[in-house]
Amino acid sequence: MIRRPLILAVAITALFSTSAFAQNLSPKAQYTYDTKQANTRYADDKKLCAEESSSKARMQCLRDAKSEYDQAIINAKAAQKAGNSYASQPSKQPQHQICADCGKVLAVNVAEKAGEGGALGMIGGGVAGALLGRQVGGGRGKDLATLAGAAGGAYAGKQVEGHMKNAKTWTVTVQYETGAKADFAFDQDPGLAAGDLVRNSGNGIARR
Repeated sequence: MIRRPLILAVAITALFSTSAFAQNLSPKAQYTYDTKQANTRYADDKKLCAEESSSKARMQCLRDAKSEYDQAIINAKAAQKAGNSYASQPSKQPQHQICADCGKVLAVNVAEKAGEGGALGMIGGGVAGALLGRQVGGGRGKDLATLAGAAGGAYAGKQVEGHMKNAKTWTVTVQYETGAKADFAFDQDPGLAAGDLVRNSGNGIARR
């Protein structure tokens, strides 16, 4: 009587018990392990075949055992080939998508922009200068002094008004992910510092 189901069940149990160990092997080591397991099962099968009662049964048992052994070797070679193919493939790293509107602040520079005096400063300064000019000299000299005082007063008034209009300008230098650089000017503190991540927003930039 052929007792193949018993040895097959034992082989399946052994296979599952060692599967966790086999998963950590290299393709070459896995092939060596699989062929060793196949040889062991083949040797056990031949021992069982020798216990068969008739020569016909023994021959059939040996043929079945050899067929199973050959298939196990074929499976081991196929697994090794698949493992080598997988190991040779370069690992795919996720590629970073470049954002053309995204960048990082490289520097923030603050400068004082000089203002310019307007007509109001010139008129106010001219009146004051004319009054001062009329207080010196007499006759034509008095008229010349008045004109000189008016001209000087107008210049002074323009300078005073211009000084009062002085304002600060914040220039933010940004480097984009594409490698390009750009400067953005602000009349007020944008609240940005070197290293901040920004992106385009309209004609300016905003934190992201």
